[in-house]
Amino acid sequence: MDYNFHAIEQKWQQYWRDHHTYQVDIDESKPKYYVLDMFPYPSGAGLHVGHPLGYIASDIFARYKRLQGYNVLHPMGYDAYGLPAEQYAIQTGQHPEVTTVKNINRYREQLDKIGFSFDWSREVRTCDPKYYKWTQWAFLKMFKSYYNTALDKARPIEELVAHFEQHGSQGCNAATSAAGDDAQFTAEQWQAFSKVKKEEVLMNYRIAYRGKTMVNWCPQLGTVLANDEVSEGVSLRGGYPVVQKVMNQWCLRVSAYAGRLLRDLDTLDWSDSIKETQRNWIGYSEGAEMKFKVAGSDVEMTIFTTRADTIFGVTFMVLAPESEYVDLVTTPGQRQAVDSYIDEVKHKTERERLIDKKVSGVFSGSYAVNPVTGGNIPIYISDYVLAGYGTGAIMAVPAHDSRDYAFARKFNLPIIPLIEGADVSKESFDAKEGIMINSSNERLQLNGLQVKEAIAKTKQYIAQAGIGHVKVNYRLRDAIFSRQRYWGEPFPIYYDEDGQPQPLDESELPLQLPEVDKFLPTEDGEPPLGRAKHWVASNGRPLELNTMPGFAGSSAYYLRYMDPHNDQALVGKQADEYWRQVDLYVGGTEHATGHLIYSRFWNKFLYDYGYVCEPEPFKKLFNQGMIQGRSNFVYRIKDTNTFVSYNLKDQYDVTPIHVDVNIVSNDVLDLDKFKAWRPEFADAQFILENGRYLCGWAIEKMSKSMFNVVNPDDIVDRYGADTLRLYEMFLGPVEASKPWDTNGIDGVNRFLKKLWNLVFDGDKLRLTSEKPSAQALKSLHKLIKKVTTDIEVLSYNTSVAAFMICINELYTMKCRSKAIYDDLVVVLSPFAPHMGEELWHVLGHEGSVCDARWPKWNEEYLKESQVKYTVLFNGKPRYNIEVPTGTGKDEVQRIALANPGAEKWVAGKTPKKVIVVPGKIVNVVI
Repeated sequence: MDYNFHAIEQKWQQYWRDHHTYQVDIDESKPKYYVLDMFPYPSGAGLHVGHPLGYIASDIFARYKRLQGYNVLHPMGYDAYGLPAEQYAIQTGQHPEVTTVKNINRYREQLDKIGFSFDWSREVRTCDPKYYKWTQWAFLKMFKSYYNTALDKARPIEELVAHFEQHGSQGCNAATSAAGDDAQFTAEQWQAFSKVKKEEVLMNYRIAYRGKTMVNWCPQLGTVLANDEVSEGVSLRGGYPVVQKVMNQWCLRVSAYAGRLLRDLDTLDWSDSIKETQRNWIGYSEGAEMKFKVAGSDVEMTIFTTRADTIFGVTFMVLAPESEYVDLVTTPGQRQAVDSYIDEVKHKTERERLIDKKVSGVFSGSYAVNPVTGGNIPIYISDYVLAGYGTGAIMAVPAHDSRDYAFARKFNLPIIPLIEGADVSKESFDAKEGIMINSSNERLQLNGLQVKEAIAKTKQYIAQAGIGHVKVNYRLRDAIFSRQRYWGEPFPIYYDEDGQPQPLDESELPLQLPEVDKFLPTEDGEPPLGRAKHWVASNGRPLELNTMPGFAGSSAYYLRYMDPHNDQALVGKQADEYWRQVDLYVGGTEHATGHLIYSRFWNKFLYDYGYVCEPEPFKKLFNQGMIQGRSNFVYRIKDTNTFVSYNLKDQYDVTPIHVDVNIVSNDVLDLDKFKAWRPEFADAQFILENGRYLCGWAIEKMSKSMFNVVNPDDIVDRYGADTLRLYEMFLGPVEASKPWDTNGIDGVNRFLKKLWNLVFDGDKLRLTSEKPSAQALKSLHKLIKKVTTDIEVLSYNTSVAAFMICINELYTMKCRSKAIYDDLVVVLSPFAPHMGEELWHVLGHEGSVCDARWPKWNEEYLKESQVKYTVLFNGKPRYNIEVPTGTGKDEVQRIALANPGAEKWVAGKTPKKVIVVPGKIVNVVI
């Protein structure tokens, strides 16, 4: 019987559907294991062969854990909101839901063909009102909460109101963005505040709040964009200009959780690189806030510095272009230059500004007063300072900071070294050096102190002098949580008669998207929801016109998978306490900051209220690499429609052209398909080599524009899903990026056929009940040990190699023992589940191979019965011998010299010495 993968794969995929093989429920009799993939955005292009890489890796692990006796939760869903669907809707008038559902159906069809063990009964779609009801619910909880810094957790806003009523702002211990009168008030003043004023003050404390913030604004798209949606000042979608703009936006006070987000990284089984990326993103700094007066005015600026001890080296100050101080310090004479500079840099995102090495800036016209020395220092504006870090204002010490140094050199500003004999061209200074004072000020003696001591003494001094205070600062900014789009979760917020945002009652959830005539902003510039008729709450008040961003739906989806049909809670207590958290999370490194930070924040907020039982969502994180495209080229002789084969191209003046890789096999072009590919090639002529047209190739990003996208459906149709699964794992380590190259796929396919032919002889079963040989047991248990060890660390490429070695060994020894193949099929089944199921039944077993038990290797079978020695004469290897394991040195020496080959090298002489290295060599010295 031939290996008919088409029939086998369709048969078992239908079996899994009919028998709900992968559907799981809470089972207290089994240990649980939760395996999760970062769910996809369903684009119109469908999957290419790079997309399933992580899914296959996680599927192998999920199947393996099930075979070990775990109750495995392995769900899948769709991150269904997104800008591409909305832009398509704008261009075509088709509702984005129609497009999204169509794309989801396409994805599901492709995923099913590859044979994943997803529990589709738990599918979530972020655009489903039954799902986003709980996103809206979580937002309301955040709106009604503040962060208590003394308890280090979220608490109901009513507790803060009660504190204000009794004590005012004194001792409130709350994370806040309040300033001025909103930050300092008595209980009497609070009582005297109007209703509107109280709402405005509370907005500075809510975890979900509305406030002014700097955003990436795209006028043509009419919406705010995330940093990863912008590159080099334009939108990735459409290439439209993007500017930095201060807008009133809904935000989440993620910064309040910065300390916990940083500390709890130590509890996670994540890679060091991802942890370090998160630490850098959170950006812990311990320093001091100091006040600098502006000379000749009443303006006072607050700056944050981690090196208060370097204040004697300050030679200028720098403000972020967005800083509120800019308007206060810019003189009339510098107004035009400042406005021109701000207009120039507003196209850069903060991320681009952080990595940009180009130095730019403009003088404000004003000077600040150094609070310690009393000297005047110029105030500049530059985009290397960010408004979101510290106060958006810095004191610049160019002798000991690389960016300050570059700025000072460009603008001819003084550079004062604080270290005796320091080379100011260096970017930093040695922390072991002593600090000296270039000032006559005798109040602060720092000479000879180590840096940490100097910093501590300076902090103490500035606090005592009343010019500043010690402060811990984080780079992590609050998340901008609103978009001016249609296709997103509506906010459960209405506006009262005073224009203040108020929460809908939870009983009114989900608040569903209304119908609109167009998916564009209104003529007045309002978001698309402004086009909806009767977009009002049940009390007749207007509803919020913005929608939530894409990460709203992806921040807690892992919790909904635990209990997807519960209409009373995001996740019920029983489900949460059983599944608890994700044990293995697989996804790309592109989510190292945003998604992971927001999910961890969301989870911690829910943990504060006891809605979830674990403080972290993802116990172990594994990042798969990228499968790159292997592009192919044809070479057209210039000014002709003639194409020359690769090895002959240097003989002509040619132009390389990308060609569709799907009409190329092993770099050989299918000429008929090429002619049919594009009309202009219908009459193409070819100069061949050995009767074939060979294409050139290069490794590039997989992209439609390069015609190197490989559809997994084509691979499945030609070779089968099991071949695709094994081949993607065989390409290299899962975590590494590597090129897609079909040149090796035939070898994987031959391996599966060889295994099939070991079991079948035509239509007959080859296998017998004979006792397996020691050799066969050794091959099998060597495989079990290798694959078990590899799966635990997701090192699958070496597992596939081990399968090939084992099958070759069994083929050589013509092994027919059914007992060997019983265990081999179980070990193979996570990698090639369709063949695994088929052979499991052929071997006489009932039910699914998924319910078998993972075999354990026996070390006794792996012990060598013979040991090989290399025999050397005067240090040169001459022949090998094999002796029984455990043979003593004297006997090994005797056997080595008794070998017929010894006579030639001994040549009648008596050996001077014989050295035996156990298990390795025998060296005979003549």
